Amino acid sequence: PEVSKVVAVAGFSFLGKGQDAGIAFVRLKEWDERMAEGSDAKSLAMRANMAFFKIKSAMMFAINPPPIPELAAVGGFDFRLMDIGAVGREKLLEARNLVLGMASQHASLASVRPESKEFASQLYFDIDRVKAQATQIDLTEVNTALQIGLGSAYINDFIRDGRVLRVQMRINAESLATPDSILALRVKNRRGELIPLSEIATPSWVVGAPKLDRYNGVPSMKIAGSPAQGFTTGDAMLTMQNLAADLPAGIGFDWSGTSFEERLSASQAGLLFSLSILVVFLVLAALYESWSVPFAILLVVPLGLFGQVLAVSWVGMPNDIYFKVGMVVIIGLAAKNAILIVEFSRQLELEGNTLIDSIVQAAKLRLRPIIMTSIAFIAGVLPLALSTGAGAASRNAIGTGVAGGMLSATFLAILLVPVLYLIIRKRFPGGKPIDHQKELTHAS
Repeated sequence: PEVSKVVAVAGFSFLGKGQDAGIAFVRLKEWDERMAEGSDAKSLAMRANMAFFKIKSAMMFAINPPPIPELAAVGGFDFRLMDIGAVGREKLLEARNLVLGMASQHASLASVRPESKEFASQLYFDIDRVKAQATQIDLTEVNTALQIGLGSAYINDFIRDGRVLRVQMRINAESLATPDSILALRVKNRRGELIPLSEIATPSWVVGAPKLDRYNGVPSMKIAGSPAQGFTTGDAMLTMQNLAADLPAGIGFDWSGTSFEERLSASQAGLLFSLSILVVFLVLAALYESWSVPFAILLVVPLGLFGQVLAVSWVGMPNDIYFKVGMVVIIGLAAKNAILIVEFSRQLELEGNTLIDSIVQAAKLRLRPIIMTSIAFIAGVLPLALSTGAGAASRNAIGTGVAGGMLSATFLAILLVPVLYLIIRKRFPGGKPIDHQKELTHAS
């Protein structure tokens, strides 16, 4: 009942083309028509897979579209097994089956499958090169005959109604339905004689891969899958990486598509957070003309991050890109509350108050502004945290994380910022704050 339309294509799939391949695109109804629990796309795909796995005569699975369509055909992760030791495709196939078997036993993985067509029967023609040379048949003529018979060949172009069209030559498929009919194809030798292909070719049935994949210049096989319920793609990729440690010698692995981009961006997350902290520290150091005072403000940042992690974990959200965006936001918001107290405390010191009196008065006088601004901001992100509908997952992740981090950064900072500032000032006195206004007056 949740499905609006289905478009099916026979003979084509993301795994390859052939009579045994097919694909169906399922369009769901609008979000407001699927309000019942379990009617979201991810739940529907899981229900479909449970039904498909019962079918033993075919490999069928349901997948969600990828978050970035230009980088992948399906969602989840893209794992590449690579023959880096030139051990052969048979060994590569054994390694693939080994990984699939181990992946089926892990709770963090779901719908792990090979992204390639299975080995199938093939008709192999053994060309007798000595006999072909004796009958003056060039191998290029043999290739051309087989290409035209089993596929098509480009002849030339012609103009019709002002358009340039191509001429493709091929033989009727019904005429080449058996190996004997293929052997009846005629090949022209250098004397211009037409000789049957059966004179120089011997057919035999073999088992081989219908599609040979290569990645980074070496033979490879692609394995795709998705994280299980309650796990992220990062968890699934880490599990696959651990499984790859048990691969035979000569078999390596790599990532492609969105998985490659995810690993690349994840390696830059630490640099991004470090740079954010550094920029805030330098701005505060320039503001207070002190290298020690900014530490009293930045020590509050972990309090905000603690609240964000607690809120996201409580509702069961993953550590994704939206969570990391919220972390960058919390760095600034947590520092903002501390700045209100520290800035006012330094102003009171300029007026002649002692350090402790200045800190106590600043904490009392700035309590109301901190509470008001924090409540206003939390109320502003609540619509994100409570939103529903299409695309609500990203809004929920940002809103929930930022709201939780702001709560902890507000109520814990009120108690800890004065203490941290007092400890820093006692440990690094650095002299009394400079009153630039008085300096300008004396100079004038």
